[in-house]
Amino acid sequence: MNSPRIRRGAIAVTAAVVLPFSLAACSDSDGDTKAAASATAAADPIGTETPAEGATAMDAPFGPACAGVPKEGAGSFDGMAKDPVATAASNNPALSTLVAAVEKAGLVDTLNNAEGITVFAPTNDAFAKIPKADLDKVLADKATLTEILTYHVVGQRITPEQLENGSFETLQKGKITTRGSGEEYTVNATSEVVCGNVRTANADVYVVDTVLMPE
Repeated sequence: MNSPRIRRGAIAVTAAVVLPFSLAACSDSDGDTKAAASATAAADPIGTETPAEGATAMDAPFGPACAGVPKEGAGSFDGMAKDPVATAASNNPALSTLVAAVEKAGLVDTLNNAEGITVFAPTNDAFAKIPKADLDKVLADKATLTEILTYHVVGQRITPEQLENGSFETLQKGKITTRGSGEEYTVNATSEVVCGNVRTANADVYVVDTVLMPE
């Protein structure tokens, strides 16, 4: 990936403004999932309401990187489903750079207390594509870092079906687009989903191989 162009304008993003959500438990029921999920997203595009009963049941995780997820323990799919998203990510060694960035931005509690969100989570290799000097500058600039990280978060749960030809507003207020089918999806035509449909207690996670940059 070419060196990203990073908008340096200082923006103040706080938990109270960015994520005015309350933590809610996930439902694993397998009722009329697709219809309920679509109705919930349409009625509540920023995820401020608890998902309807049966609206969050989903299929198994998919993608080549899923093979590296532990079979047991806190970092397994079952373990991550019990923890809120920032905590769940901290148990996955492949997301350690993302977790460090979230901590630097002061977004751990914000993400853990959010309800019904989707996170596009860049791997360590995704961050490694960014020249070190540029990455160090971002990590040292809390406002810019917050802007980039919140660009990876959408205020609603997103199913794989919705990724096929999707456009979503992020919590940074920018837009991301998704395309694909089956088990192959891209985000903004530059980043590939390498492990999708991962459940945490308050979010759906799609692990991606390239850091997404807001325009």
